[in-house]
Amino acid sequence: MRYCATSVMLPELTMEEQAALLRRLGCGGIEWRVRRVPESQQGKGYSLWGEHKNDLTPENFSENAPKMKQVAADHGLAIAGIASNAAANDLEQVRLLAEGAAACGAPFIRVGCPRGYDGSVDYNVLYDEAVEAYGDAIDAIEPFGVKAALEIHGGTIHVSASLAHRILSRWGPDRVCVIFDPNNMVRDGFETTELALDLLGPYAGHVHVGGHRPVPNGKDEAGTVQWEWQGTSLAEGLYDYPRLLRKLQAMDFQGFISIEDFRDLPAEEKLREGIGYLKAVEPSLG
Repeated sequence: MRYCATSVMLPELTMEEQAALLRRLGCGGIEWRVRRVPESQQGKGYSLWGEHKNDLTPENFSENAPKMKQVAADHGLAIAGIASNAAANDLEQVRLLAEGAAACGAPFIRVGCPRGYDGSVDYNVLYDEAVEAYGDAIDAIEPFGVKAALEIHGGTIHVSASLAHRILSRWGPDRVCVIFDPNNMVRDGFETTELALDLLGPYAGHVHVGGHRPVPNGKDEAGTVQWEWQGTSLAEGLYDYPRLLRKLQAMDFQGFISIEDFRDLPAEEKLREGIGYLKAVEPSLG
């Protein structure tokens, strides 16, 4: 198995420091964050979803690509993919990301659908909109030789493997892939691990792993338990990661398993714990 982590977790480190940390902890790759800082987060210091010391954006991606490639190589890391957050209908940003990804050798850029899902707009309307926009984005990306990756994520119309596959299956897996994120699926969109990955097959290009679990938070007036979600280590969360690794091994998965742990703990502590756990599970796979 090949492990990496998203640099979204490392807002206070330089590019070289990010690579050195992941290499020291036993990773074989890095998933570089390339995003615009939201206006609401500007000037507020380094944070997961705000400013980063390693400030990679769609606009400066291409000029930084040679350095990204060299830093990764110097530390024995592959560039696993690009943790971008462009919407498929933002073709200008999509092209900038694809150009930078091609220059640094990244296999995919993360591209989302135009709108999320909150129940206010019918799924079928959003689906038709997403397919049209994704088709345009894939056409824009194709000259650069990288894939568009759709992440399974809550608050979207692709909260499960089957819903992500429904959007992407009209294009070949040489042009698109799914970021399989079972931690997101635990809360919304859960499908049995083996069934989900059988369906995705060659569309499963990358895997995100994290941990969380539901905890009771009182009851409503009728006595129904109310639940909230709490971040945990991989070992203590609701999802069965040994089962995932066993299936990935059986299907000869060649992508990266990328740690996403956004708990309020030191990044090195979280990464050491997560990588150590995954490597401890491996010998038991048989």
